[in-house]
Amino acid sequence: MQQFNTIVLIFIICWTLWFTLSVAYMLLYSISGLFYKSKSEILSFHYPSICVLIPAYGEDKVIIETATEASKQHYPGRFEVVVIADNMHPQTIDALHQLPIKVIEVSFEKSTKAKALNFAMEQLGDDYGMALILDADNIMAQNAMLKMACKYVDGYFAIQGHRCAKNDNTQFAILDGLSEEINNHIYCKGPSSINLSSRLVGSGMAFNYKLFKRLMKTIDATGGFDKELELKLIKEGIRIEYLESALIYDEKIESREVFEKQRTRWISAQYHFLWKTIPTMFKELLKGNFDYFYKAIQLALPPRLLLPVFLLIGALVFKFIGNDLFHRIWTSIFFANVIAYIIAIPNKFWNRNLWRGVMALPGAIFSTVSAIMNLRGANKNFIHTPHSVSKSSEAK
Repeated sequence: MQQFNTIVLIFIICWTLWFTLSVAYMLLYSISGLFYKSKSEILSFHYPSICVLIPAYGEDKVIIETATEASKQHYPGRFEVVVIADNMHPQTIDALHQLPIKVIEVSFEKSTKAKALNFAMEQLGDDYGMALILDADNIMAQNAMLKMACKYVDGYFAIQGHRCAKNDNTQFAILDGLSEEINNHIYCKGPSSINLSSRLVGSGMAFNYKLFKRLMKTIDATGGFDKELELKLIKEGIRIEYLESALIYDEKIESREVFEKQRTRWISAQYHFLWKTIPTMFKELLKGNFDYFYKAIQLALPPRLLLPVFLLIGALVFKFIGNDLFHRIWTSIFFANVIAYIIAIPNKFWNRNLWRGVMALPGAIFSTVSAIMNLRGANKNFIHTPHSVSKSSEAK
């Protein structure tokens, strides 16, 4: 019996340490995010040529507007919009050809963003300075491309723009938009304020074209190619800069079913790359690459939506069984976690919509738990999250 109790105690201590470190990590970057200041964007008479790459799998409902709006960007240099059309209707392809853009049709037995991007860049050659990646539903605010180009001229070869909500038409869309902004604060603004790399989010990001093309040739991820790209950039000593003023409007999830599919893909990619990173994270730390080490730790964090739920349940269980020490510890961690999230909520969300989004929390928590239960094999399958007709009045 004594041996069993010892095993249980070790198990509890391990969970307590993991949750404590996770909350400390998020609280640190939530606080440091308050001190984020976007470095000056140097205007230049030399503007790099830009290739705007838009991989689109079955996105007939939204791709026309996205491509049209991208082609209207105010940019004094040369740029070309390239739609990589996969599994699209002939009518959509015809409509795309009527726009001042380039269309590259692709077809794969097993489609992925990485395959689509690699195929397109092989066709396009190397006559560009920058690659700018959008999702099929993304709308850039005017001058977003110019701001990213100025940051590039300033010497930054990997830039993440400020992806934000395009729509707030359902409770889930509001919650998804709020979640995006909390992530932006903790994982983009927080690290950038202390000269560490921002996260990449898969779209609204720009790179030195040749660098991006070279690294993408080594990537064939089914899901989460941005996670792998993130790690490869940082391993080469390239810091990812966050540019909050470059707004990229992104369609937010409108239903619980699509939310669950999206989280399954995200969580699967996160832990897949965590296991791939563990063998190298300490080697990179010894080389002085703390940026890579911190990024690997980020992959080890529990799902952000579930962390306060785990902590609250744990605190209540310890209270029920009369373990005052662990009850106080888990209660303290829970409130520290809540404080980290409150700090990260932008001022614009402190209105009636915040409470509408909170109403979707029970369904979102259930969906995240369901996503975790369905992780097996998820990283080997392409999980597509469909988009509805674009609602981009705000973006325009």
